[in-house]
Amino acid sequence: MISKLSYLAVGGALALALGTAAAAQPQMPTPVRDYKAAPAGKYAIDPKHTGLIAKVAHMGFSFSVFRFETVAGTLAWDPANPGADKLDVTVDPKSITTAPVEGFSDELSGDKFLNAAKFPTMTFTSTAFHPESATHGKVEGDLTVMGVTKHVVFDVDLVGAGKGFRGPVIGVSAKTMLDPKGLGLPPFFAAPIELDIDSEFDLQA
Repeated sequence: MISKLSYLAVGGALALALGTAAAAQPQMPTPVRDYKAAPAGKYAIDPKHTGLIAKVAHMGFSFSVFRFETVAGTLAWDPANPGADKLDVTVDPKSITTAPVEGFSDELSGDKFLNAAKFPTMTFTSTAFHPESATHGKVEGDLTVMGVTKHVVFDVDLVGAGKGFRGPVIGVSAKTMLDPKGLGLPPFFAAPIELDIDSEFDLQA
């Protein structure tokens, strides 16, 4: 028969084990809703926590949603001097994915649409940062698609800034509307295309 003392010993051991496991858990980051919480330095896009979406009007009835899986970029960041900030982003048009329609992604990256063989990258290069509050601002820049460059303005919302598991992080959500005219796309791309990007930037050592 197990004695009462044995029960107490087992219970104490379990409590100690659970307490040790809880103490070993890493402390969860606490993001700050203020862009100044991210220290100055060179940041890079975290591709595992980045999504680039294009929403294209489908004959006025709905929106077709396309995702680009391969996005890379760097951010030169100084919260005290927005004039010195610089963002460069590169997107692989061959990485476009769609709803499960067989062969459609390959068609979109082919010569009828994005012509990835001739234009293997899409790029965005910032020209100005305009902070409007601790959590919102605009980023102007030049977007190049299929060899054609258009000046665009992204509305940017800060999701969170501060120290993450990997070090200082800036997380943002940004949106712009792209006029497809003059990009070489088929004429039925008449309505503005919405570009949405959600991304984390990690400070580089």
